[in-house]
Amino acid sequence: MNNLLDGVKTADIKITKEVTHLSEMVKDKSLSLVDRVESFEDIISLEIGDTSLNRARNLERELSIRQLFIKYEGENPSGTQKDRIAFAQVRDALRRKFHIISLATCGNYGVAVAYAAYLAGIHCKIFIPESYHTERIKEMEAFDAEIIRLPGTYEDTVTASSKMALEHRWYDANPGGANTSLQISAYAEIANEIYDTLRDAPKYIASPVSNGTLIAGVYRGFVNLYKRGKTSRIPKFIAGSAAHQNPIISSFRAGYDTCVDIDPKMIKETLVNEPLINWHSFDGNEALYAIRQSGGEASHISDNKMKEMSTFLHKKEGYRILPASTAGLIALIHMHEVKEMINDRYVAILTGKY
Repeated sequence: MNNLLDGVKTADIKITKEVTHLSEMVKDKSLSLVDRVESFEDIISLEIGDTSLNRARNLERELSIRQLFIKYEGENPSGTQKDRIAFAQVRDALRRKFHIISLATCGNYGVAVAYAAYLAGIHCKIFIPESYHTERIKEMEAFDAEIIRLPGTYEDTVTASSKMALEHRWYDANPGGANTSLQISAYAEIANEIYDTLRDAPKYIASPVSNGTLIAGVYRGFVNLYKRGKTSRIPKFIAGSAAHQNPIISSFRAGYDTCVDIDPKMIKETLVNEPLINWHSFDGNEALYAIRQSGGEASHISDNKMKEMSTFLHKKEGYRILPASTAGLIALIHMHEVKEMINDRYVAILTGKY
């Protein structure tokens, strides 16, 4: 049996008095649905997004690169970018009067949805593959989530839990389903936040990829900004993921126009690569399109490189970053090593704290 830790260690989410008060209003069924949804939106405004975008000046000096910015998603309540899509979907579930929300996860996403559902007073069912072990189950249970173990891979668990959601009329918060556009829109907000600081698009955006939803969403956000005349360009998107363990990266490097699954037998899970690996990426086609259409690049990243970069970031910039979250930054640095990048602006998204 695998002994895998899915990313972020226990985040010990602190719920402020203001959020507690708003949550009580959301759960108060004597109020109108409009008032309850508005209270939940106030929670989103207080808690989610608006993460920092800072120059990594020490990294710039080490790497001889200028204007390298870090977009640090570890500032979200559960410690990852997953809070963005979790709260967006719980808001949608609340608005549409669902009483149960369900999803499959290996850890981080489950905590994000459990927390959002807890604040909204919606019961949360979380499906986890039997072979996976994560320290974050305690957090899910602390938010009254129901944990259900299923046999098979993560991809199998997503498929099975989505089928059950359809049968029982639960809100299905899984990737690759009917809510894909909502999830992509939630991640598109990252583009708006980057634009708010830089006032234009950077030359490159670097990001780790797993299912592909994040990079697809940020790309969509910048396309919208460009079409509205807000930016002078669309960034080139640079993706990094576990070496030969992710179909988006493998499909790009093989020259495919669509995302082709990897043989599940080829997947080798480790403590480091587990947040990134998939034999099937549920939003892989959207992510692959973003990389290709923007003239970007995709790289295989080894576990050792991710561990080294996590240590390096802590030493040089003070960030405590989950190794898998550094994959995009490493891919960007690889590009710089092959062909030195001219002075411009570059953004690396770091998705989770450690």
